[in-house]
Amino acid sequence: MPYIKLNTPIPGPQSVALQKRRADAVPKGLGQANAVAVASAQGSLVTDVDGNTFIDLACGIGMMAVGHNRPKVVAALQAQVAQAVHPGALVVNFEGYPALAERLNALTPGDFPKKTLLANGGAEAVENAVKIARAYTGRAGIIVFEGAYHGRTNLTMSMTSKYGLFKKGFGPFASEVYRLPFPNPYRPPAGMDAGAWIDWCCWNLENALVAQIDGSALACIVIEPVMGEGGFIPTPAKFLRKIREICDRTGAVMIADEIQSGSGRTGKMYAIEHSGVVPDLVITAKSLGAGVPVSAVTGRAEIMDAPHLGGIGSTYGGSPLACAAALAVLDVLHEPGFMENAKTVERVVREVWEPLRGELPIGDIRGIGAMMVVEFVRDTHSKEPWMEVIADAVPLAVKRGVLLIRAGLYSNCIRFLPALDIPEDMLREALSAVADAVREAYAARREKDTVPA
Repeated sequence: MPYIKLNTPIPGPQSVALQKRRADAVPKGLGQANAVAVASAQGSLVTDVDGNTFIDLACGIGMMAVGHNRPKVVAALQAQVAQAVHPGALVVNFEGYPALAERLNALTPGDFPKKTLLANGGAEAVENAVKIARAYTGRAGIIVFEGAYHGRTNLTMSMTSKYGLFKKGFGPFASEVYRLPFPNPYRPPAGMDAGAWIDWCCWNLENALVAQIDGSALACIVIEPVMGEGGFIPTPAKFLRKIREICDRTGAVMIADEIQSGSGRTGKMYAIEHSGVVPDLVITAKSLGAGVPVSAVTGRAEIMDAPHLGGIGSTYGGSPLACAAALAVLDVLHEPGFMENAKTVERVVREVWEPLRGELPIGDIRGIGAMMVVEFVRDTHSKEPWMEVIADAVPLAVKRGVLLIRAGLYSNCIRFLPALDIPEDMLREALSAVADAVREAYAARREKDTVPA
C-alpha cells in the first residue's frame, strides 16, 4: 500500500489560498522550497491542508532525525508546559538546563572536563562559539572554508560561502574572517586527483599561516565535519587531522560545526567521530530539539569558562521547553539500534541511485548515513553543474508527493535528510518518485537544449 496519498493537484486549493496570504503578509526574501501548506505531521509523513499526504525527505532541513511529533518528545513538552514555560536561565536555575548540559558534556568527543552553553539556533551557537574562542585566546582571526554555511547573522553570514544566495546586498561584513579552499574530493582542480587535492589543501592550511594570518592572531578554525549546504561533502579525515595539528601548535580553538551533521544524523552522535579527531568545541542544533528551537556549544571547560560573567547568554536560550525536548530526543537517539538506522538510509539511497548513473545526469552520490546527496552535472567529464534540471525536478517531486530541498555550492544537488527510522519501503517509494521527477525534468531540459534558438 503506498504511503503517498494525493487527493488534489499539488498545490491544492487551500494550499494556494494560504500561499497567497503568505505572499501578502511575509517578506518575499523568505524562501520556501515546496509549495505545500502543512496541517499535521507524524514520523516521516506530512499531511497538507488539502488532505494530501507526503513523504518528507527534507525534515525541516534535517531537524527531524527522530521524526515529526515523536510521541516521547511530545509527551516531554506537554509535561513541561504544565510546569513552567520560561522562567529564564539568566534569572533562575531549573532542572532542564544543567541536565541537558550534563548529557551533552558526556556525549561529545574528548576525555576531558566539558561545559555546555545553550542557545536558540545554529547561527547563535556559532556566534557564541567564536566569542568564547576569542575570549579564551585573546585573538580575533577565524579560518573558515569555501562552500561552508554557518548562519545568517552578520558574523555567521561573513563566515558563510555562496555569496549570491546568502550575502548579496547585506554587507559590510565582519572582519577577521579568512576563507580557504575546501578539499572536495569530487572536484579537484584540473591535473590533480582527489588525493593530491587533499594534500594541497593541507599544505595550503600551513601556507595560510604565512600568507593570510599569523598563528599568533588565530582564534579558531571552524569546520563542518560533513559540509551541509555546500553539498554533503564528508571532510577528509586527513584534513581534519591537519586542522587539529595546527590548532594544537598555534593554540587556536578547533570548532566542529555539527548543526546539520550531528544528533545521530550520520549514524554516530557526531559526524566527526567517524574520523577519530577530537575538536575543542562542538556546535549542535537542528535535530537536537526535533523542531523546538535549541542549540548548544559544548567543549573544554577551560575554554568555555573564558568569557567574563554576563558575557554570554540570551533571553530564550536553554528554555525549559527546549531542554525537555532535547533530553527526550537524546533518549530516543540512544535507544538500542536507533542511530544504526542511518546505515539503512545510506544503503537504500545508494541502491536506488547508483543504477541510474548513465540514464540520468548523475555526477556524484555521497554522504554518510541519513545525510545523503545526489549531485547532477551536464557532463560527467567536465562536471559542469546542472542547477536548472534540479530546480525543475524539485517541484515535480512535490507534485508526486515527496518534500525535498536542494543543496550544493552550485545548487545542483538533491539532499536526502529523512528521519533515521523511516521504513525502508517508504523510503524506496519516495526515492522512486524523486527519480521519476528527475527523469521528467531531464527529458524536458534535453529537448529544450536541442531546440534551435
